[in-house]
Amino acid sequence: MKRLERAAEAAQAAAAGSLLFRLRALLAAALLLLAPLQARAAVEISFYSHEMGSNFPHAFITLQGTDDRTGHKIDANYGFTATHISPSILMGSVKGEVFSRDPAKEAKYIAASDRHFSFTLSDAEYDAVLAHVGKWQALKQPSYNLNRQNCVHFVADLAGSLGMKAEQPRALMKKPRSYTEFLTRSNREWLRMRGAAVHREPPAS
Repeated sequence: MKRLERAAEAAQAAAAGSLLFRLRALLAAALLLLAPLQARAAVEISFYSHEMGSNFPHAFITLQGTDDRTGHKIDANYGFTATHISPSILMGSVKGEVFSRDPAKEAKYIAASDRHFSFTLSDAEYDAVLAHVGKWQALKQPSYNLNRQNCVHFVADLAGSLGMKAEQPRALMKKPRSYTEFLTRSNREWLRMRGAAVHREPPAS
């Protein structure tokens, strides 16, 4: 009788072990299926330039995706510009602001701009970008200076906060497209290692 009981217990243990193994396998498969979804949920940053025109800013970034910590959808853009465009910009510092376009209303402006490169941000990098945007929002007025603190300087600062090489050659700091192309060339290997998409190949320097 005891032998039969022990045999039954052994069979039950084996069945339980087999069930646990199957559950672990199912959990592993589920995690593999979820991994691509989590990757798609991350926020992507893109660096843009816009050739000179009446609308500002001419260098800016966009953030698109989903913050996987909160589930909030992100569709934002940031650039730095003078609050009022007038000849006084040529004279010295004027009042400045971090400007954000309504993605729904300003889609044509963004679509008509040059998208240079984009890559996915980690949570820490996303926080760093927002922190630097906040720093520029809090600048003491007058904060905009065409020669020392314009939209190109803003983009350079954001790039540097992410670990990119973001030197600021004086000759390029009033040339949004040329400077963003310079960023692409300077960080070619860095962008490759990040799996970044380069949308606009810069001309050879």
